[in-house]
Amino acid sequence: MNQQVKKGRLFLVPTPLDFGCATEAPLADVLPLHTVQTAAQITHWICENAKSCRAFLKRVDAVAPLAAALQQQQIAELPREAHKKGDHNPQTTSSSDSSALLAAALQGHDVGLVSEAGMPAIADPGSSVVRAAHDAGIEVVPLVGPTSLLLALAASGLNGQNFAFVGYVPSDATERSARLRELEQLALRQGQTQIFIETPYRNQALLGALLQTLQANTRLSISSGLTLESASTQSRLVKQWKPLNTSLDNRTPMVFAIGR
Repeated sequence: MNQQVKKGRLFLVPTPLDFGCATEAPLADVLPLHTVQTAAQITHWICENAKSCRAFLKRVDAVAPLAAALQQQQIAELPREAHKKGDHNPQTTSSSDSSALLAAALQGHDVGLVSEAGMPAIADPGSSVVRAAHDAGIEVVPLVGPTSLLLALAASGLNGQNFAFVGYVPSDATERSARLRELEQLALRQGQTQIFIETPYRNQALLGALLQTLQANTRLSISSGLTLESASTQSRLVKQWKPLNTSLDNRTPMVFAIGR
C-alpha cells in the first residue's frame, strides 16, 4: 500500500530592502534570526532572479550555514510575464506555470519564495504562486521581515488607519498628472493615504510632477534607503517642499505617500 507523501510548505521569505543600493545593511540588523535560520534550511527556491537569489543566500550563509551548498540549491525563476504585468490577476496569470513551480513541495520539500527586496507578493511578484499553493493544499508560511511600504507609512505622519498602495504611476507626463490628481482627490476626500513607488531612475521626475500637480496644502512624504544607515523620511506640505529645490538620489529605491 503506497503511503501518501507529506507535502512540503511554501515559506514567504523576506529579503533586505537594499537591492540595487550602493551599500548593504548587515543581514542580522534587518531580518530576525529565526527568519535567517529558516531560510538556511530551505534548499528549493522560487524567485524573481536566480542571481539575486544566490546573492541573498550567500548573505544567509554568513549568519546561518546553508543546509546545502549554494551550487546544490534548486532555484527556479518566476515567468517573465510576472515581472512585466504582475501576477496578481488570476485571469492573466497561468496557473499551470505557478503549479509547476511547486512540484518540489508536492514531493515533500519545503520551498522558499523570495523577491529581490522585501516581502514577496507585496509590491512584487509571487501572488500567483501563493494562490497555487493554497489550491494545492500546501501550507503557506510568511516569515517576519521588512516591508518598505509600512515602514514608510509609519514614518510619514499620514493616516495609518486608512491607506492604499497603488503601485506605480504612469511614466507618460500627461497620464501621470491625471493619475496624481485622482489619487490626491481620494486622499483629501476620504482621508485615505495614497502610497506609490517609482523605479529609482525616475525619482526626480516624479518629484517634479508631484510638486507641479498637487495642491499647496497636500502633505507629501518621501522615504529612501529604508533600513540603511542613510535612511531618510521627509514629510511636509507641498508648499513647504517647493522652495527647497530638493534633489533626489536616482539610484536609491523610494516610497512616496500623499495625504492630508
